Amino acid sequence: MARYAISGVWKENDTITDYAIHLVADHTIPGFVTVYGAEKYSKAEAIELVRNHFVQTAVWNYTRQFWDFGAEVKVVGNYLRTERDGTVRDNLDNLLNYRNITVPCN
Repeated sequence: MARYAISGVWKENDTITDYAIHLVADHTIPGFVTVYGAEKYSKAEAIELVRNHFVQTAVWNYTRQFWDFGAEVKVVGNYLRTERDGTVRDNLDNLLNYRNITVPCN
């Protein structure tokens, strides 16, 4: 089963519409992984992915210059949620909002 990480979201009117999802591949060296570039998944695509694979949150650690992996993401009803310490939360809403990021023009 493949492993994935969600690093950010796209929102419209404070509602998450899409997710930035990375494929995470185990490395041949124990404790190391390769995190591939994010792909944009619609809500429906992300829910299907979470139903079939291990997915967790990821936040860039600027000090270590690598990803810090967080809670596992699960499908609850028609939503993606995380569970940490026995509490189900919508902490995907706290991830980076990619809608506010633009690419500079040359």
